[in-house]
Amino acid sequence: MSEYPRFSPAELARRRSAVEETMAKAGVSHLLAYGASGVGGAVGWISEWPATHEAALLVTPGEQDVLLVQHYNHLPNARRIATDADVRWGGPDTVTSLIDLLGARGTTSLGVMGPLRFAQHQRLSEAVDTVVALDADYVRLRLVKSAEEIDRLREAARLTDAAVAAMTDAARPGADVRALAAATEGAYLAAGATNQIHYFAVTAMADPQMCVPGQFEPARLIRAGDVLTCEISANYWGYSGQLLRTFTIASDPTPHYAALHAAADAAFDAITASIRPGAHASEIVDASGVIEEAGFTIFDDLVHGYGGGYLPPVLGTRSRSHRPIPDMRIEEGMCLVVQPNVITTDEKSGVQTGQMGWVDAQGWHSLHDFPRGLVRLG
Repeated sequence: MSEYPRFSPAELARRRSAVEETMAKAGVSHLLAYGASGVGGAVGWISEWPATHEAALLVTPGEQDVLLVQHYNHLPNARRIATDADVRWGGPDTVTSLIDLLGARGTTSLGVMGPLRFAQHQRLSEAVDTVVALDADYVRLRLVKSAEEIDRLREAARLTDAAVAAMTDAARPGADVRALAAATEGAYLAAGATNQIHYFAVTAMADPQMCVPGQFEPARLIRAGDVLTCEISANYWGYSGQLLRTFTIASDPTPHYAALHAAADAAFDAITASIRPGAHASEIVDASGVIEEAGFTIFDDLVHGYGGGYLPPVLGTRSRSHRPIPDMRIEEGMCLVVQPNVITTDEKSGVQTGQMGWVDAQGWHSLHDFPRGLVRLG
């Protein structure tokens, strides 16, 4: 048994082939996959090393990859985890070390995937003939998942389900909202997962003041008669589940919240029924019309791609669309989160339900097992 989760050599070879094909189409001789502070998924997707403080992976067809890692004390762990890479310290300045390495390889053109800062990009542009942004190409490479990626997403979904179950055990009158985060993370840390997100909204059903989960937990005690909405994702080695649910606390749902959740359930059913290979993004938006028909709208995104980042298509409804509907069709192998956050138009009350699923030839299938529905706790 490996100390760390790993993909098969065949899966990594599939990725390498896709990366080199992308480089050839872009006309670049080298690729820089860059990550910092956990941002920049291309590093881990190619090398299996999750970027910590800073990581720069140089890919040159026909040569061994070189992975430059910061900080120095991260180097031993990177050498144990990274696959098929010459792992080195990035030196006092990673970009300086990278420029030296490019010079030794006789670079002429460089493709870049990842969040380079402006000063870093400027220095690289001065050191090589051509720098080409390949972030959009990276997103395209991540849209359709392999069978091994689906398996890892299943594990992430399982751990996310466990986190929500633990959170519901902690959500009792008198508990601090901040304790929900501790219960959530405690459910998956021992299994090797880490926090991607845990967002909560707790407000009184009789006087609601929150329509969507927030990113930071308030110092507030949970009370009978509250409604709790959550959005939780456990990250298992670069792949996250995502589960969204609404609960009432020691009280049955009021007619108002029951109506909100009924609209959310109807939207979820209509949207998931519309998702199939070849479906256009506009068809999914059209399916969400039941929300407006019920007199409500949304605040959060309605649907988004997932598994390797927050991916296209990112969709809203006709009444809340903060970006144009992409001219994009669903493909077999995509993963999509369906998450109708149905709210009142005054933005004071709302519910959320949904989860991540994957698309096969027949349509969308949930990767989560946690039960649906508006549930009373306590």
